[in-house]
Amino acid sequence: MDVSLPYVVSLFVVLIVSLSVHEAAHAWTADRLGDPTARMLGRLTLNPMPHIDPIGTLLFPLVAMVSGFPLIGWAKPVPVDVYRLRSPRRDFALVAVAGPISNLLLAAVGVVLFRTLDATGGLGPTLDSALFAFVFLNVFLAVFNMLPVPPLDGGNVLAGLVPESMARVIDSVRPYGIFVLYALLFMGVIGAIARPLQIAVVRMLT
Repeated sequence: MDVSLPYVVSLFVVLIVSLSVHEAAHAWTADRLGDPTARMLGRLTLNPMPHIDPIGTLLFPLVAMVSGFPLIGWAKPVPVDVYRLRSPRRDFALVAVAGPISNLLLAAVGVVLFRTLDATGGLGPTLDSALFAFVFLNVFLAVFNMLPVPPLDGGNVLAGLVPESMARVIDSVRPYGIFVLYALLFMGVIGAIARPLQIAVVRMLT
């Protein structure tokens, strides 16, 4: 595994940018659907500072990048008051899916930049690696976050699609979701599911 300083720095910058856009997309969608909570708290911004969690956004990703140890990172969750949404269950699902969609859009932009620069001969090894990381990381963030496990976005989307009785069951799992995720991660289940999907989405984009 390449753990050179330029690699770690570029991957870390890509992660910060991608997570910031992801969280801003949640905030923007909630605001458009009637809940201004995130906007009023300064979360409707691409500035990374309001979105950074010292442990989840800085420490865990850096340790994972340098050591290869499987750690799950996160940004500060965007606060959403579901009772201020016009259609609470449906709109909360839309707010949740907005984050992964923003990562797919970023990945598509990365592909366009890659092709444009490649056609003009403007790609060097460093920029090539950075764009490659940009596309793959954003696709991974989209795929991983759409896994139907609360508190991931996919769990919130699922809760908005199923009958209310099942949604309550999903919500009851939420406090234990991080433990479920780590169990699936160490068992190799997440990699077995996310990796093929990531590759398939990248192929579709390219």
